[in-house]
Amino acid sequence: MSEWHLARGYRYAGIVSGLRTEPDRRDLAVIVSDTPAAATGVFTQNRVCAAPVQVSRERLPRADARAIVVCSGNANACTGDQGLADARRMTQLVATELGCATEQVLVASTGVIGRPLPMPVLEAGVPKATSEVAEGRDALSNAAHAILTTDTGIKIATRRHADFTVTGFAKGAAMIGPNMATMLGFVLTDAAVAPADLHRILKVAAEQSFNSISVEGHTSTNDTVFLLANGSGPPLAGAELDAFAHEVRHVCVELARKIIIDAEGAEHLITIEVEGCRSDAEAKQVAKTIAESALVKTAVFGADPNWGRVVSAAGYSGVAFEEKDLSLWMGDLLLYRAGAPLPFDAASASAYLKHNREVHFKLRFTLGTGRSTFYTSDLTTEYVRLNADYTT
Repeated sequence: MSEWHLARGYRYAGIVSGLRTEPDRRDLAVIVSDTPAAATGVFTQNRVCAAPVQVSRERLPRADARAIVVCSGNANACTGDQGLADARRMTQLVATELGCATEQVLVASTGVIGRPLPMPVLEAGVPKATSEVAEGRDALSNAAHAILTTDTGIKIATRRHADFTVTGFAKGAAMIGPNMATMLGFVLTDAAVAPADLHRILKVAAEQSFNSISVEGHTSTNDTVFLLANGSGPPLAGAELDAFAHEVRHVCVELARKIIIDAEGAEHLITIEVEGCRSDAEAKQVAKTIAESALVKTAVFGADPNWGRVVSAAGYSGVAFEEKDLSLWMGDLLLYRAGAPLPFDAASASAYLKHNREVHFKLRFTLGTGRSTFYTSDLTTEYVRLNADYTT
């Protein structure tokens, strides 16, 4: 925990409210900014989006956010008008405790879709959590635990700059596929940043992180990432604003990688680096296609260096190229150069996949300067078991 640097002016709580059936399972979190904060968010691109997404989206961006309330175990998705009313009620309960306007409170949820929120539980739990917010690492840890579903552990990333700190935490382990994933993310800073700059920076950071990961390509109903900045004084500009954008991106990429490392049943973090395409968008299209190939993912799980599956996936990605335009590395092994296979030691290649938790594929094209880095996991028998039994 010594590496955690906490943004100043935020307090946290994560309590056991009784939303979940497991005893002593934290399931309700509140984050409070001591002063009004500039705030923005990015959300799922699924046309079926949860009530908390709809409520928070209509309140952002803004310059005076005070708090976020989050529940886990129930997505409050596909719950109609009652779900919207319940999401708004969650924010009202926090606002009453803080003495602020309801619209200054944001909301997020995660869990099973299609079940109404048990509002009597929340009517008691939200005020309790809000009254217990505190500073410090233990309080942040409690909040980070309270947002988890099938995750095996909390996900926290922090960066300290000379003049500000960026602190982030997230959840996510499955239903992960752009754009974004079954994930929630909360990034907090004590820098002063104008809301318009904050929104632009978060969109770019999310595109290079949370929109560049996939477990099985399933875009969820609840995906939400909030970015709050509660610093005082003139908003950052110029080089300082660029430095802030760099730190936000770094935190988001670290959280995204932790989501893939924790993917349900996963044994490998797979990094797919594509360069030399006509544009970044084309490079990402190739990388994403490879990342979501069940054959590529199962080959990594089985330590099978069947590199033809990677090349084949690139070929059906929809990006136009000739075979001679492409070369492929697996780790340090050059397997395919300018459209022709190269001899390699299959046993060594298999050992690379078997004995490394993180594996790397690099595809180099000769078409331009476009590039993308994308993260995925292997597809394991444990993943199938976990998701076959999710609600039963």
